[in-house]
Formats: sequence, C-alpha cells, structure tokens
Amino acid sequence: MYNRATLKNGIRVIYEYIPYVKSVSVGVWVGVGSRYETPANSGISHFIEHMLFKGTKKRSAKDIAEEMDFYGGQINAFTSKEYTCFYTKTLDTHLDLSVDLLSDMYYNSVFNPQDIETERKVIIEEINMYEDSPEDLVHDLLIEKAWDGDPLAMPISGTVESVSGITRDMILSYMDKFYTPQNTVIAVAGSFDEEKLIPLLEEKFNVLRPSYNLSPFSIPEFKGGIYKKQKNIEQAHIAIGFCGLPSKDKDIFPLAVINNILGGSMSSRLFQTIREEKGLAYSVYSYSASYKGCGLYTIYAGLNPDKVDLVCELIINEVQKLVKDGISDYELKKGKEQLKGNYILSLESISSRMSALGKSEVMGERCRTPEEVLALIDSVDEEYANRIIKNIFDAPSCTAIVSPK
Repeated sequence: MYNRATLKNGIRVIYEYIPYVKSVSVGVWVGVGSRYETPANSGISHFIEHMLFKGTKKRSAKDIAEEMDFYGGQINAFTSKEYTCFYTKTLDTHLDLSVDLLSDMYYNSVFNPQDIETERKVIIEEINMYEDSPEDLVHDLLIEKAWDGDPLAMPISGTVESVSGITRDMILSYMDKFYTPQNTVIAVAGSFDEEKLIPLLEEKFNVLRPSYNLSPFSIPEFKGGIYKKQKNIEQAHIAIGFCGLPSKDKDIFPLAVINNILGGSMSSRLFQTIREEKGLAYSVYSYSASYKGCGLYTIYAGLNPDKVDLVCELIINEVQKLVKDGISDYELKKGKEQLKGNYILSLESISSRMSALGKSEVMGERCRTPEEVLALIDSVDEEYANRIIKNIFDAPSCTAIVSPK
C-alpha cells in the first residue's frame, strides 16, 4: 500500500514500503517534457536531463558515476513528452546516498559552458544515431504527421538545428519555470525506514523556489493520410496510427486487452497472420500511447520493401475484421489473463513500482492498488470491448512509411 506526503516547500512525495526486498528505488519526477517546448527550444527538456549528470558544486560528472558504481547502485534518467525522471536503485542501506545525490543534481548542477558544448555534440550524435534507426524513426514520423502543428508532434530529443541554438541562459530560464516544488514529485519504493524517509527528504529537498502558472495543453487534432520518407536502408518500416485514448480515460483497460488480442503478443492476430502464417515480417506489433487529452494507437511492421502494399492490406483487413466481428470469448479470456499476468510480474520489479507511483502522481492521476487494477481488467466483457473497438478502429487512420531510396 502506498502513502503520500507533501514537503514543507510543496514537493509531493509518494512511497511504498516493501519489507521483503533488500533494495530501494528513488525517482525525482518533474512535470515537463517535449510537449512544453517550442520549435525554437525543441529538445531542451532532454538537454537538461543530460546536463544534470555533468557536475554539481560539490561533485564532478565522474564523482556522480563513481559514487553509484562504488556501492553497486544504478543511476539513470529519461525524458518523455510530458515528464522527466531521474532515478536510482541501490541496496536499502544506501538510501541516504541516493537522496543526497539526486538532490544535489536537482539543486546544484553548475551547467558549465564547456560541458554544455560537449554535451551538445553528444546529443546531436544521439539525434543522428536515431535518424539511422528507421524502426524508431517511423514512430516519430507517425506522431509528427498525426498531430502536425502541435508541440506533441515534436521529437523529444529536438532537431540538430534547435539543439544547436540552446544556450545556458535558456536552460536556466527553463528550469526556473518548470523545476519548481509544485511541479516535482519524489517517488520511493522498496525497503526503507518509513519514519526516517520524510525527515530525510525534508533535509535534502528543502529549497523553496517560486512557482508559475503553467498554461493548459491544447488538444491536438488527429490528422489522417499517408506519409513517406526515404533512407539509405534495406528494409521498409510502416506504422499505422489511430486516434487513441487520453491518459485518464476509463477505457484504457479494455483497450489494453484488445491490444493483446490484435498485436500486443506472439499469439496475437497480426503476429500470427503476418509473421507466422505468411512470413512477411520479422517484427510486427501494436501498442497504445496515452497523453493528457489525447492518445495514439499504433501498429508497426518491419518488412521487405516489395511487400509494403500487401502487409498494409493485411493489417487493414485484420482491423476491419476486428470491427465487423469483434472478439471471441476465448480471445477475451486470454487477453485478460495475459494482461493480469504481465501486470503482476511487473510488481516484482522495485523500479517498475517506483515508476508507476511517480508517473501517476506527476500526471495528476490516482495510483490504483493492484487489487483495483485486477478488478478493472476482470470487468471487461465482450460488449464493452467491442464498443471500444468500434470507437478506435472504425475511424480514419494515419500511415507513416520509411523505406529504401
């Protein structure tokens, strides 16, 4: 069972004590990502994520890495479209180290101009590497076209042009606006002394910063169409998107069950038809992504360029069959049991439990207990699932194709 607290400066804390493990994971979640950016500073959230590892007033970049390595711990970070997370995983005896290190990075990073220039080169290389990964690039192309003109459509890493223009002053100004107590969540999961946790966080995360009223998101309009990009590659990559569900939508659980049936597993319809029966693709799968106010459901396949039209036709046929005939009782039972199994197995990971707590809190969602999640999955029946199928798939789609020149 998880608990909540609020530090004196306004930072929210959500934590779960798990007595039967010997590790603890701590995450600092900031409610800002690429969706808050403009074309001029695109990639700045991700740039800041990198820079917080480059040194503080009392630790060099090497010190940050060595302190964790010395005690066998892990420290990492990631940036999404709506939030940024910095996290650690250590033995439970090293909670103090994790909290001290994360708070030092959060408050005391120096943003040395020379380090900014060095990291700028690293990030540009990361962008170039991503450009050379068409199986990833096609998903960005799909989002770019499906939500064209909205900040949500911009890449998380930014572009070479935008990253080249980011300055130290821009970074500091951006952090002043978004790295505030009211926009920050600390999530902790694992073994720790509950009585000492909040006093420790109060001691280390005690800086009071002014807060800003953040502008509400615009809700992007989903745009259909077919969009192509050519690269010097051997294989073609296709991504077909449908307007999905926003993060707080009550229908997320039935859609997750439907996804397992359509393309979310090795026994799914798409995998069995396109890969196992016809041998047309090595990789074929589907997934649902949810954001505040909107979502995107995506079907992906990597295949021989000569088979693009055929595979697109097969995918659309399976989608149309799903809309027309719905799902069977057996498929529903299998999809629900698979979803429950995946969820229960994820609870065995301390980092996953910390992530579930932090993400729900920073996104303004209520974190459900395992019992509540399992009950919601069990509540999905055929009528409910088939209604969601028609809402999602009996609608226009957007297709992105990255293929050889």
